[in-house]
Amino acid sequence: MFARFALLASALIAVPALAEDLPVIIKIPRLTMEAADKIAHGAVAACRKQGIQITATVVDRSGDPMVVLRDTLAPPVSIKISREKAYTAVNFNAPLSTMEDRFSKPFSVGKVKGLIFSAGGIPISAAGNIVGAVGVSGAATGEQDEACAKAGIDSILMELEMAGT
Repeated sequence: MFARFALLASALIAVPALAEDLPVIIKIPRLTMEAADKIAHGAVAACRKQGIQITATVVDRSGDPMVVLRDTLAPPVSIKISREKAYTAVNFNAPLSTMEDRFSKPFSVGKVKGLIFSAGGIPISAAGNIVGAVGVSGAATGEQDEACAKAGIDSILMELEMAGT
């Protein structure tokens, strides 16, 4: 009995000690509006070179839109789809092309409103931290959407890699 009491007492004493070691705040890297704008413009420009009109949405690490660019002839529905692709990519921290068949069963997470598991969404990382995602919609295939999303990120890749140094 005494041994159990001693074990419980030592556990209760250890918890405050661990809590004291934790920081009061956490510094979280954030994507700037200017960087988000460059990524969106880079994605639109890459698709335009192929004669494709798309919408590009860049979200922050919370999945909230920062920049939405809809090219002149991109279908209006591409606004919602590009946003949901970006939201899904940032929440799962993976290119959506790698997840297309992952959640295909009925009642799976893939059926949650606001998530789209279709190629065209890519997370954005800077200095090893996820800072957002870009979603593209409007091309004939998800592969074309994803290529343009990747081109948008590549347009500022050096700055993203050098962030935090």
